[in-house]
Amino acid sequence: MQITKQGDRLVVPDHPLIPFIEGDGIGKEITPLVLEVIDAAVGKSNGGSRKIIWQELLAGEKAYNKAGSWLPAETMETFRANLVGIKGPLTTPVGEGIRSLNVALRQELDLYVCLRPVRWFKGVATPLLHPEKVRVTIFRENTEDIYAGIEWAAGTPELKKVLKFLKEEMGVGRIRFPETTSIGIKPVSMEGTERLVRAAILYALEHKLPSVTLVHKGNIMKYTEGGFKKWGYALAEREFPEQTFTEHKFNGIKAEKGLEVAVEAYNRAMSLGKVFIKDVIADAFLQNTLLKPEEYSVVATLNLNGDY
Repeated sequence: MQITKQGDRLVVPDHPLIPFIEGDGIGKEITPLVLEVIDAAVGKSNGGSRKIIWQELLAGEKAYNKAGSWLPAETMETFRANLVGIKGPLTTPVGEGIRSLNVALRQELDLYVCLRPVRWFKGVATPLLHPEKVRVTIFRENTEDIYAGIEWAAGTPELKKVLKFLKEEMGVGRIRFPETTSIGIKPVSMEGTERLVRAAILYALEHKLPSVTLVHKGNIMKYTEGGFKKWGYALAEREFPEQTFTEHKFNGIKAEKGLEVAVEAYNRAMSLGKVFIKDVIADAFLQNTLLKPEEYSVVATLNLNGDY
């Protein structure tokens, strides 16, 4: 039986049908083992009364060799119908060939959150002095940014049109070495930002975590990554005014009434169990994850930053 949705909840039958893609390369080795581990966990958790029915779907090299398509339409349709699925790693040529099948799946199925829990497991070697302090869940936007794949290769007629448009219509004259330049577009939307940040805040509230940090490079990319920061704060203050306290609000109180009043407002909010919404430049964040990882519990960030 298929997994279905009832409101915001998944309805899972005792024997759900879950499609999977084996994947390329190491996927052929690890995916069968992943399925075995999941089967064992399901069996142990309910005494054998429930069991997953696995359905293999074709994608990647296996699909191309068998069906002549890297990502058959049937695979996409089955994933859409079943809501839940598993995918092994798929091949992505570097600098040539087909575009990333992983990105295509995310975009076609609108898998807008890439959820990445980061934990230290006792016994694992690490250069960190206090690895036990690392406990962060990353919400990476998964459909926009540079990963949208809107780009043109240097020297192509399409690229020349883009350069001409930028120069003549938009007044852009700062592109160095235009004859050998490739160009990519970085789309970042308010809607895409809001749904990601909303998911991160809801996660923090559900798991009683103290903060959500917006990680960005808004100091350089003011309208894309800067927009992510601005829209993220606006979403928190508009939809979660009683459950969050933002650094944006803290700075507003500080500017109007002074630091002491702002600190009092912050302390009062924290004593009430509110989630603190803050932001940090990506460079500083990466440094702080090593120096003071305990400052971060939930992170919301853009596609490229989240991949780092």
